[in-house]
Amino acid sequence: MRPNRVVAIADRMDQRPVAATISAVIRDEEILLVRRANPPDQVLWGFPGGKIDHGETIEAAAVRELKEETGIEASAVEVFTAVDVIVPGDDVRPQFHYVLIAVLCRWLNGEPVVGDDALEARWFDFEGLNRGDLAMSLDVAKVADQARMLAMRLDL
Repeated sequence: MRPNRVVAIADRMDQRPVAATISAVIRDEEILLVRRANPPDQVLWGFPGGKIDHGETIEAAAVRELKEETGIEASAVEVFTAVDVIVPGDDVRPQFHYVLIAVLCRWLNGEPVVGDDALEARWFDFEGLNRGDLAMSLDVAKVADQARMLAMRLDL
């Protein structure tokens, strides 16, 4: 293989989106959110989550990231949607491109305690998400509503 072809392949590989999970945890008609400490979406409220490690399942990553960010113990129930987060960069390439895979999780134990990558963590009622006075990442209210409907259907 020619050296310039190797560089071209490496450049394309660098442009691939990063797969990450977000955990939708519902307890007593409230949903758990964290205020992000790091880009993208720094200081905005969103779901706990993070990158999927090589060889790790989506569900395992969701449960692990939830525990790391909030101290909450949960079990993964079902993958239910995916959301693109594309942050424009200075040139033609995006600065960030994540594919966030949403996992409905069943709360087992714990109260939110700020861990890595979060400034705050707390439970929110669903109506509060739709009022528009909470600074949230894109589609948080929409994904929360989808999680709520799925949880009701599954009788969680």
